[in-house]
Amino acid sequence: MTQTATPPTAVAPVATRKPPGKWSREAWLRRAPLMPALLFTILVTQIPFLLTVFYSFQSWNLVRPGSRHFVGLRNYVDVFADSQFRGAMLNTVLLTVVCVLVAMLLGLGLALLLDRQFLGRSVVRTLLITPFLILPAAGALLWKTTMFDPTYGLLNFAFGTRVDWLSQFPLASVMAQVIWQWTPFMMLLILAGLQAQSKEVLEAAAVDGAGRWRTFASITLPQLGRYLQLAVLLGAIYIVNSFDAIYLMTQGGPGTASTNLPFYIYQRAFEGFDVGQSSAMGVIVVVLTLIVATFALRLMFRTFGVSEVR
Repeated sequence: MTQTATPPTAVAPVATRKPPGKWSREAWLRRAPLMPALLFTILVTQIPFLLTVFYSFQSWNLVRPGSRHFVGLRNYVDVFADSQFRGAMLNTVLLTVVCVLVAMLLGLGLALLLDRQFLGRSVVRTLLITPFLILPAAGALLWKTTMFDPTYGLLNFAFGTRVDWLSQFPLASVMAQVIWQWTPFMMLLILAGLQAQSKEVLEAAAVDGAGRWRTFASITLPQLGRYLQLAVLLGAIYIVNSFDAIYLMTQGGPGTASTNLPFYIYQRAFEGFDVGQSSAMGVIVVVLTLIVATFALRLMFRTFGVSEVR
């Protein structure tokens, strides 16, 4: 008995659809809902920045009508030769570094405490978050009138002194207020990292006989690495632009002891009416901020494993 071989059935090739390109119609349809927001952002940020760049090449003082004329790069040369600008830049770096580091350490300590179970934890957490919810201007006035007042301030009452904190320690006073304002932000980010830890890993470490410090140094701290980096990056971006505390508490004084770059640009533009040099200062600050922000974003993407932004 012979068997007849069945001819193999031809399988039709499956058509594979290529993903839409970056400039395809589907890609533009996905981007269409974001176009109004993009256009609004361009109108309120990029056009004023281009005007600032244009004015930075002009010599223009508003109190001298008819004085506006083209000077090229002279404003930039004068800005870098200005000792007050260099002092304001140093104060900005010092204010940012100290406030970010101290707020991060305080936030880490508070987050470790709030990660434990205790009676009234939700109430304590709410109270600790409150400073971050207060407007910066209101927080600055609160510290100026209730904490640092030389006659009725709580600090002098607690220490039994009569120190004029805002005059004798202006930059440190501003730092204290900024740290108080931003510590809850650091605490929330770090607390999110603590609560994302694997409980099984912590229990296994406890079974193996690891103490609290060894568990924290070998397991918890490496787990918190990306959250600490994110807290430092976001905190630095916001704190470097601090203006409310300095304007309302010290007015940049005494002299220029607590003047930072945003406040110094404000002084040259709205008190000195020097549009040209204040525009040059603004362009320099924006360029430096873009350099730092680019480095920070690359570090943040690498930390969180983001290889490409589409």
